[in-house]
Amino acid sequence: MNRNLWLLAIAQGLFLTNNVTFIAINGLVGLALAPLGWMATLPVVGYVVGGALSTGLVARSQSRLGRKASFQIGLAVAVCSSLLCAWAVVEKNFWLLVLGTVIAGYYSANAQLYRFAAAELAKPTYREKAVSLVLAGGLMGAVLGPALAINARHLLSVPFAGAYLVLGAVALMSMATLAFITFPPTPAVSAASGGRPLREIMRQPVFIVSIAAASLGYGVMNLLMSATPLAMQQCNHPFEAAALVVEWHVIGMFAPGFFTGHLIRRFGAMPILWAGVALNVACIALALSGVEVMRFLAALVLLGVGWNFLFTGGTALALQSYRPEEKDKAQAAINFIVFAVMALSSFSAGALVTTQGWNLLNWGSLFPVGLIALSLLWYSRWQRNTAAVAANP
Repeated sequence: MNRNLWLLAIAQGLFLTNNVTFIAINGLVGLALAPLGWMATLPVVGYVVGGALSTGLVARSQSRLGRKASFQIGLAVAVCSSLLCAWAVVEKNFWLLVLGTVIAGYYSANAQLYRFAAAELAKPTYREKAVSLVLAGGLMGAVLGPALAINARHLLSVPFAGAYLVLGAVALMSMATLAFITFPPTPAVSAASGGRPLREIMRQPVFIVSIAAASLGYGVMNLLMSATPLAMQQCNHPFEAAALVVEWHVIGMFAPGFFTGHLIRRFGAMPILWAGVALNVACIALALSGVEVMRFLAALVLLGVGWNFLFTGGTALALQSYRPEEKDKAQAAINFIVFAVMALSSFSAGALVTTQGWNLLNWGSLFPVGLIALSLLWYSRWQRNTAAVAANP
């Protein structure tokens, strides 16, 4: 434990405040402004597409400017994009709103690296716990995000415009927090040599399974979370109920951060990843059992905990796949794949829930969960074969 880690956890919490508020309001604002109903989640899609498109730029800025300067640039972009989104809502311009969320993706691509920066702020034996602790900072977003969405949506005469303005203030608070963090210098070897080619890094079984767990786990979570406010609106549940469900979902996502790292250190990443798969299956089964508010809430809590296990476990495995001089390109590749899967899931959420319904959306979620399970089985078999060859050369 150290001061830098706690401050980074606070920055993570402020980032999740931004994220949760975006999820809570973007689909509803999009539904009000979109020319067609299936376009409702395009502002959410724009956010993750912007993140995917920004991963290369972020990797270069991280390499050339270092963690702190790159993170601060991302937060400056967050302030500008929040102002643009507020203007779009006032002008009732759907495509300007989408543009604002695409630009905001640059901030998201930066903040997604907080978890990797956490590993660099801790001793090697504490890396998994450091990652888990910083992710636990997202609990702040669980409390502040829904409260902000509810209380700031009528701050101005135009609904939700005030919420976007408050998000700009949240980004400024995060800039102040990051100013007090001291990050370790970028390894000098990074400038001299890039290490192994990216394709060689990505061919490693440990990299493949970590990507499968982190990206597909994030995709399933994003698919169901993005669709939940729309599905609850279709079921005539009030906005306050949807905000409550999102709040408890985010608590489920980040509260385990206080112990997931300890579990990984004690039992290894693979059992935690399998637990994440089981929790996702339980979430889908519960979501298919009814559409009462408490069923939405319980299913989304299970989804949140399942995401935490998959994302933290996947990140812990990813840390084993690259050397210090390879971190920028490896982390950029990881985040690009995560954002690409999130973009597909965000778009699918609006299209499926408005055209096919909540139940079909949940049945379809079993496919990526099954792919995660298959990747874990494949990796376990590879580990056994490798151990057998090492024992009998």
